[in-house]
Amino acid sequence: MRLLLIEDDRKIAAFILKGLKESGFATDHAEDGEDGLHMAVTEPYDAIIVDLMLPRLDGLKIIETLRDQDITTPVIILSAKRALDDRIRGLQTGGDDYLTKPFAFTELLVRVQALIRRASRISEPTFLKVGDLSVDLIAHEVVRGDRQIQLQPREFALLEFMMRNKGKVLSKTMIMEHVWDYNFDPKTNVVEARMCKLREKIDRGFDKKLIHTVYGVGYALKETV
Repeated sequence: MRLLLIEDDRKIAAFILKGLKESGFATDHAEDGEDGLHMAVTEPYDAIIVDLMLPRLDGLKIIETLRDQDITTPVIILSAKRALDDRIRGLQTGGDDYLTKPFAFTELLVRVQALIRRASRISEPTFLKVGDLSVDLIAHEVVRGDRQIQLQPREFALLEFMMRNKGKVLSKTMIMEHVWDYNFDPKTNVVEARMCKLREKIDRGFDKKLIHTVYGVGYALKETV
């Protein structure tokens, strides 16, 4: 899952970015409104976290512009403004949720996860399953057959993205856009390396392989007949 954080307070931004990275999210960061808006309209994100008080362009204007351009990416508003009128205005402009500062990171994380589940319209929003492989998105537990599998946060994010797109061939670019952040060199072999480790953990010891390489195209997670 790939997120965009638009926050000019460096201390708050560092706090959020650290927590999201540890939770397996790829997160891009913009320190002002104009840069944030540019990234939001040109890059694919699963959710956007935006502060209201920003240099160059305020958060409400960002949200308004996104909705005017029919960009429906879910948006969580961060603000020190606690007045009811401010919350109402933010939601009426097109925000999907509103969190006042200071806040606990766990609350932000739960709200982000809820918005992504709602936007993706998953019938089993907290549990994904392909064959004998299952993933509990809340507990961060992965089980194949009767074996529990331990994954690093980035491996978990990669597996979640593939399971949400089960049966589809995902290119290296698509995977990097959703699992890694904006700063990764597209020529790097990080996808291949991480996919190799994930395949070893998911498929090793099982007769039926779930992770498949489509040579020259990308990767797919699917059951074989």
